[in-house]
Amino acid sequence: MRNLDQNTITEAVLARHVNTLNPRLKQIMTSLVKHLHDFARDVELTEGEWFQGVEFLTRCGHITDDKRQEFVLLSDVLGLSMLTVAMNNDKPNGCTEATVFGPFHVEGAPHYELGADISNGARGIPCLVRGTVRGVNGEPVANAMLDVWQSDEDGLYDVQHADIDHAQGRGILHTDNEGRYWFKSILAVPYAIPHDGPVGKMLDATGRHPWRPAHLHFMIKASGYETLTTHVFRSDDQYLDSDAVFGVRESLIAAWKPQSDGSYLVGYDFVLNPAPVKE
Repeated sequence: MRNLDQNTITEAVLARHVNTLNPRLKQIMTSLVKHLHDFARDVELTEGEWFQGVEFLTRCGHITDDKRQEFVLLSDVLGLSMLTVAMNNDKPNGCTEATVFGPFHVEGAPHYELGADISNGARGIPCLVRGTVRGVNGEPVANAMLDVWQSDEDGLYDVQHADIDHAQGRGILHTDNEGRYWFKSILAVPYAIPHDGPVGKMLDATGRHPWRPAHLHFMIKASGYETLTTHVFRSDDQYLDSDAVFGVRESLIAAWKPQSDGSYLVGYDFVLNPAPVKE
């Protein structure tokens, strides 16, 4: 087609996708093109502004490596990560709610026995974490795998420290026959998401802070149940109502209780949703 204008170019682009074999890909690309074109027309996007957008995405790519994922951060701070979580994790009442995965999970974390100290040298106030994993009908889930990770007292994950070459503040454990778990770690503290890159500059430009409330990450897998990716948040944190990535849910908040020896204790019971029965 020739002589396209701002009103006809959208349909011309969509026509180029007519031979897309994958119907889901065709649906996604059609909607993406329509919304992008409508966005540009709605804000009367200038060429200079569009080039700024391209440069922003380019900088996101340049700063991304095996230890930092700027595009995940961008998705998180725009609320898109949490939106997809909410749309894809509609569970029955009583099940533990899911929340954002975050950019600091690492595959192959060390395995620990119940009661072990997963901090593995990470700086922070000692803390005992305990609870249960059950099904929605109350049945204990034995041998459920808990993949846990958290920041240290400086608000940094092990992979953010250039001088640390081993896992700290993360580990994998399994529940006992009664669905119980317990392990030692350190007190969760609030921290700022990485904001020295393009996403941080975007937050500054829009008058937003980069802080996340104190939390522990959990990913729980068990045979016959849906995988759960979630956090447990500290009830006394000042950022619960302004989490930079919109991940807080009231049901995921727990009290970290100070103990007489200066350590802390937190308990949280997880409830898993049964996996769909395969026909």
